[in-house]
Parts: sequence; structure tokens; C-alpha cells
Amino acid sequence: DVDTSQVLDRIRGSLLPRPGHNFVRHHLRNRPDLYGPFWICATLAFVLAVTGNLTLVLAQRRDPSIHYSPQFHKVTVAGVTIYCYVWLVPLALWAFLRWRKGVRERMGPYTFLETVCVYGYSLFVFIPTVVLWLIPVPWLQWLFGGLALALSAASLVFTLWPVVREDTRAVAAVLLSTVVLLHALLAVGCK
Repeated sequence: DVDTSQVLDRIRGSLLPRPGHNFVRHHLRNRPDLYGPFWICATLAFVLAVTGNLTLVLAQRRDPSIHYSPQFHKVTVAGVTIYCYVWLVPLALWAFLRWRKGVRERMGPYTFLETVCVYGYSLFVFIPTVVLWLIPVPWLQWLFGGLALALSAASLVFTLWPVVREDTRAVAAVLLSTVVLLHALLAVGCK
């Protein structure tokens, strides 16, 4: 059970990552929700599909040789990709951390649902970014994408650091690098 103010607080928390400020501890407080991540993913998939089609319409206005036809499959592709990312990457991360800690021990302070919640909220920044990608200036689009990726990845890294720092430096570095790389691949895929 969450209300609108809690969801908005969690969105703000994901948009303003700070070192030492743990998203799970400060915003979830052992009460993960799937409401925010579900609607963030749905909205992102919808916005990606709409702006993708709108980009083609605007391109056709600039260049009549471009033929526009609605591409409804973009909603499906975006939705499946985003929902798989928000469920499967946290599942793999959670399973790996459980394995590293031993079968009998907990993953540390985070449950699987808390991990899904962190990933879901971390994608919010891409919603306004995708809308800003309608500006037909490639370097500006890449700048907006890079800033969104930096904010979102920083939110993940700052949240996951307390859990992975207990492991060896090499494992922690590889794990956080993998998290950032997968997030970057999703961001580039959105572009």
C-alpha cells in the first residue's frame, strides 16, 4: 500500500542521487511497492512508442520522400524490453548476491522486491528525456541521454554500494560496472 505522496517522494529520491544517501533506506523503508515501477515502465514504453512515431511524422514533414506508416509494434517491443529489464536484471543481481553471501544468508539489507523497486524507479528520469529527444538536434539528444543515464546509474550505484562493498574489491567493481553497462545498453536501446 502506497499513496501518491510516497510514490512522488520515491521518484524525487531516484532523480537526486547523492553519495551516502541510500534509496532503499531513505525512501522504501522496508515497504517496496510495485505500483510506481509498474506505471513508470508502462509510461516509458508508451512515451517511447509515441515519440518514435512522432519523430517519423516530423521527419516526413522535413523530407517528403520519407514515407510514414504507424509502427504500433514499438509499444510491444518497448514494453517487453523494459519490463524484462526491470524484472530479470534485479533477479540476476539478487540471485548472484545471495550466492556470494551463501545460501543460508540473506542478500544483505535488500529483498528481491526492493531491488525491483530500485530499478523501476531509476527509469523515471528517462520519461522526460525521451520527450526531449523530439528536439531534432543529435548532439543535444545524446547530451540529454547521457545526463539521464548518469543520474539513473548513479542512483543504482549509490543504492547497491552498501551491499556490494562487503565483497572483494574486484567482485564489487565488476558487479557495479555490469549494472552500469546494462543500464547504458537500455538507454542506448531507448535512443
